[in-house]
Amino acid sequence: MPARVGHVVTSGTFSLDGGTWDVDNNVWIVGDDSEAIVIDAAHDADAIAAALGGRRLVAIVSTHGHDDHIDAAPALRALTGAPVLLHPDDLMLWKQKHPDASPDGDLSDGQVISVAGTDLTVLHTPGHSPGAVCLHAPALGTVFSGDTLFNGGPGATGRSFSDFPTIIESIRERLLTLPAGTEVRTGHGDSTTIGAEAPHLDEWIARGH
Repeated sequence: MPARVGHVVTSGTFSLDGGTWDVDNNVWIVGDDSEAIVIDAAHDADAIAAALGGRRLVAIVSTHGHDDHIDAAPALRALTGAPVLLHPDDLMLWKQKHPDASPDGDLSDGQVISVAGTDLTVLHTPGHSPGAVCLHAPALGTVFSGDTLFNGGPGATGRSFSDFPTIIESIRERLLTLPAGTEVRTGHGDSTTIGAEAPHLDEWIARGH
């Protein structure tokens, strides 16, 4: 049996460039009855640990370094002993939130993370942030898109370290090339599919966000 996908929604804030916004984050848990990984330790380490239910946590994978996706990572690491992984191009964002702590390992394009007999491949998808990544799990028919692709378009690119042409290239080359039926499990809000989003690429480009 392949791993199954669990889901917790946590609430908190996102701060960057002097502004702060209330946000709800999707925390994805991929695993079986014995082990799991967490994708984006957002806001509430205790709630995430409760959802794990005593399973061994293999890794805490960060899709990017914005504070709403990593704020609970050190606390979850302390609770579970699991390593925190982040693409090094987002270390400057991590350090804004956690100046006295560091991730335990780097994520890199093409890296494979295995849990419960299921492989997740790291796709480097810069644009929302320089070190943004997605995780593609073909056996599960899903991609965990962080804040790169949402139900309705690309992630935001109006703040520091982000770039709209870059995120469009990432989505076009790395995500829209996946099978149309691939479920897109996002960092915030509702899931979608590659097939539902692909026809709208030109609209996004025309509107500029």
